[in-house]
Amino acid sequence: MDLMGLLNWRYATKKMDPSRAVPADKVDRIIDAARLAPTSSGLQPFEILVVTNADLKARIRQAAYNQPQVADGSHLLVFAAWDDYTAERINRVFDQTNEQRGMVIAGWEDYRKSLLAKYPSRDAAVNFEHAARQAYIALGIALVAAAAEGVDSTPMEGFDGPAVDEILGLKARGLRSVLLLPLGYRAAEGDWLANLKKARRPRSEFVIEVK
Repeated sequence: MDLMGLLNWRYATKKMDPSRAVPADKVDRIIDAARLAPTSSGLQPFEILVVTNADLKARIRQAAYNQPQVADGSHLLVFAAWDDYTAERINRVFDQTNEQRGMVIAGWEDYRKSLLAKYPSRDAAVNFEHAARQAYIALGIALVAAAAEGVDSTPMEGFDGPAVDEILGLKARGLRSVLLLPLGYRAAEGDWLANLKKARRPRSEFVIEVK
């Protein structure tokens, strides 16, 4: 299936089959696709928790207003953003980059200094919101990757963030939950959305040509 076919095939699955588990290799490729997503300054200021524990998924389902996909999907991805940009976090990314590239580039080090002079001094709330927006980029790529693997998914903002943070112990990790992405396989017979035509705004109302 080509890209447009994949995008037309996928939808925000409302009912997943709890008896069907997504194979580990497919989950790994979806996560790697998200890991390769572009982020501001290449900082990747978020982490992905892969939740398969049934009890934890059940608790998170309650924090997600009882949306069944959270528990019925075999894997729940939780995108959790850094609660702040710190010098330690920024330096770690730059040091890892230097190590992986096997070189130190003067311009890259100058850019490190500019971020260190700016980000850590900003309000933590501003930094968290910036980090959270980077997680959305990765979510979009994960959705496409899941479709490419023939895996259904449901992007979710509708959940009690502080409750999920507490369930997963995110505060101790310096993280805050931003997005949930259940992965599984659709149970079409119980999903009111499964057989409906995909509806989107027409291109004439969506695109503004600036020439």
